[in-house]
Amino acid sequence: MRALIQRVSEASVTVGEEVTGEIGAGFLILICAMQGDTEAEADYLAGKIAKLRVFQDEAGKMNRALADTGGAALVVSQFTLAADTRRGNRPGFSTAARPEEGARLYGYFADQLAAAGIAVARGRFGADMKVRLLNDGPVTIWMDTADR
Repeated sequence: MRALIQRVSEASVTVGEEVTGEIGAGFLILICAMQGDTEAEADYLAGKIAKLRVFQDEAGKMNRALADTGGAALVVSQFTLAADTRRGNRPGFSTAARPEEGARLYGYFADQLAAAGIAVARGRFGADMKVRLLNDGPVTIWMDTADR
């Protein structure tokens, strides 16, 4: 699985006219299941992200995790994180999980974050979403379970 994590002051996702998820301070997590991914990859990412220490402590150092701050996570599916740009100018997405499996792992990942005590809001898998965010820092971190 691949995730792009952005520390935000606030974020929301809208489908059509409906706000499907919004948070205050916390993480906007763009997530993509890749071919061959299982619950093990989702468990790993959820655990790492829940404990990721990128929030400032009293000394101003990035030393606090999301749970330490009482922050939330907005989880948005984004298959374009699977983009292969090695050839030509049009990216390929053939390494992304099939939509049914991607939807299942997206939901499972969000559920695992919630099980770790994180308040979770969500986008809508497969929808045309509009995401708004106020990046804090900016702090943006890329994670790929293939790199562990």
